[in-house]
Amino acid sequence: MSGCPDDNAPRKPDPTKGTVTGFVLCTDTGRPARFADVMLLRAYDPKTAGAGPDKDSIDLDETGTTGLDGKFKIEAVPPGDYYAFATLDGYIDPTLAVDENRLGAGASEREKLIDEIDQWKDHLVKLTVAAQHTSDISISIDRGAAIEGTMSYDDSSPAIGIRYAVLRKTGQDHWIKIGSSGGDGWPDDAKSDGRGRYVIPDLPQGEYKVCALLPVKDENASPKFCFGGGFRIDKAQTVKVSAGETHNGVDIVLPLDGLFTVAGNITAGTDAHAPSQATVHLLYADDREEARQTAMLKDGSFSFDYVPSGSYILQVTNAQDVAAGAPSQSADGQGSAGQSGDGSGAADSGAPAQATAGVHKYMDKEMPLSVQDDMTDVLVPLTEPPPPQQASQ
Repeated sequence: MSGCPDDNAPRKPDPTKGTVTGFVLCTDTGRPARFADVMLLRAYDPKTAGAGPDKDSIDLDETGTTGLDGKFKIEAVPPGDYYAFATLDGYIDPTLAVDENRLGAGASEREKLIDEIDQWKDHLVKLTVAAQHTSDISISIDRGAAIEGTMSYDDSSPAIGIRYAVLRKTGQDHWIKIGSSGGDGWPDDAKSDGRGRYVIPDLPQGEYKVCALLPVKDENASPKFCFGGGFRIDKAQTVKVSAGETHNGVDIVLPLDGLFTVAGNITAGTDAHAPSQATVHLLYADDREEARQTAMLKDGSFSFDYVPSGSYILQVTNAQDVAAGAPSQSADGQGSAGQSGDGSGAADSGAPAQATAGVHKYMDKEMPLSVQDDMTDVLVPLTEPPPPQQASQ
């Protein structure tokens, strides 16, 4: 529910635009919300949001900040319908209360924004801005819940600077990751302090799971060690918080032993060359839940660090050779963790995608792994796709 905010510097009067003023109240104290951020989101028409060349374009958010009296003023706002909300540290952050990907990857950016607004509409203020007019509104913000705990290693030393992922149970009875990620693929500003303590603030009431992320390449490649559930997210203990509650004692102890490296190379063709690109997945053998994911390196190598002992399926998807100047093809979901496979031996899975000029794709590949020690020489030879007439049968 956030785009690119405008500068808060005063704007020049514009007779074609309007002004929004108002007051923000903290419901728990009955006092003004001082220095809270106020944001106006454009209210797009749901009937036309998913169509047109600009469907993935979202107008800049109009923003302002309250003063000591809790009042704000946003000038030079383009006419139209908007939704307003405010944020302040310690109070519910709407971005943590909505499922940003509920509509799936095929939805346009405007459709996603409309859906997020629909999920949080009871906490938003709708208003209409008209040229040369002032719209005055009142906004209330509610105290957020918080989860607190410590991260340590099993030798009792604090786990310092460890990032973490937070999952929330939605109304559809499934779990979604909340919070944004930075450009390096890690959650923003979410890590334990110098004593291993961490706080997850500004949460709406609900049920959560918390997992520590060991510092490897990026979040997808990182092993997740969850509160009460070890390395399995599905077995993690649920933390339930009520409105405004601070839930203490969500302590995570990270193991130092029994973790191994799984590494190897991917080859293709009769000359056993490294393909231009491929994605490598490590799945749990019992239910095919994805444990880790990483991109193959240019030399065909891959590696997963800190893998606990157990039975896995190593899966390679989206493997392809790309000729110079040809666009590479992103993963399209074929051969993903949800595909079937018997795990009894190396196997090809999924049908090849349609051929693209300059791109040569390989069959997805799976092979079982029993990890009991370091495995640094895993070789994954890829298979050519069947001829077009055979693939269509």
